[in-house]
Amino acid sequence: MKIDGLFDLQVMMFLLMAVGVVLRKMNIITKEGKGMMTDLVIDLILPCNIISAFYMPMDKSVFVAELEILVISILIQIFCTFVSAVFYRRVPREKKMVLQYATVCSNAGFLGNPVAEGLYGSIGLLYASVYLIPQRIVMWSAGVSYFTESPSKREVVKKVLKHPCIVAVEIGIVLMVTQIQLPGFLSSAIDNVGGCTTAITMILIGTILTDADMRHILTKTTVLYSFVRLVFIPAVVFAGCWLAGIDSVVAGVSVTLAAMPAGTTTAILAMKYHGDEEFATQCVVLTTLLSVVAIPVWSLIIHSAL
Repeated sequence: MKIDGLFDLQVMMFLLMAVGVVLRKMNIITKEGKGMMTDLVIDLILPCNIISAFYMPMDKSVFVAELEILVISILIQIFCTFVSAVFYRRVPREKKMVLQYATVCSNAGFLGNPVAEGLYGSIGLLYASVYLIPQRIVMWSAGVSYFTESPSKREVVKKVLKHPCIVAVEIGIVLMVTQIQLPGFLSSAIDNVGGCTTAITMILIGTILTDADMRHILTKTTVLYSFVRLVFIPAVVFAGCWLAGIDSVVAGVSVTLAAMPAGTTTAILAMKYHGDEEFATQCVVLTTLLSVVAIPVWSLIIHSAL
């Protein structure tokens, strides 16, 4: 773990978010532009970042670690689904659907890759890409069902298989297993586009923070959810990895990604399916702000204990 560079990483990410805030306040990035940036990240930049992560020499130990982190991620999604079913029974329906989705679907898809790469280098990025496979599947199945009727199995399979990040994982696995060498110009293009992940993602999160109503952000419910998302879930993952004697890098990536804030798609789906959009935005903003502290704390715990 590059623990010495953690402070620099956090400050850099904070400054990039501040840039997003300024650009949004000046209306250089409009609401429509924010939506276009989201599509750009999901459909192009993250997939290129994922392919770059897999484009490395094949190693048996790496393959075993990938299987380990995939199993861990599946178990985490099962646990988060259980938590979402049990913890929010007394919450009104409009807020309950938001909390349930935000519990099973963190912002690891946006923040996870740059943080994992910043802490663990290219191997961290590789493990993060594998870790995110189960979450992306849940996002389009159980996740969406919290806001609406459960989609058909056929629709779920189509959405999962066609998701750009899942397609990128499939391409990456083929490249790693076959060791096919891409033409230099294509490899460089993928690397350069994928290298924009941290900058564009943090700027985008800054624009989201700008549009949030900060006056009523601290409530009993939002604080409780923040504790569940940033403390309780990663603590359970940490304990499980420690007891099972999981490899330190695999465990570190798993705990770090489990400690990610609420997914930005929470507010988007709440708006689309008539949930409590304002409450959803408050959950996203509060957990994102608190994660600036939570992620370094968990990183230090992992560094000292694993």
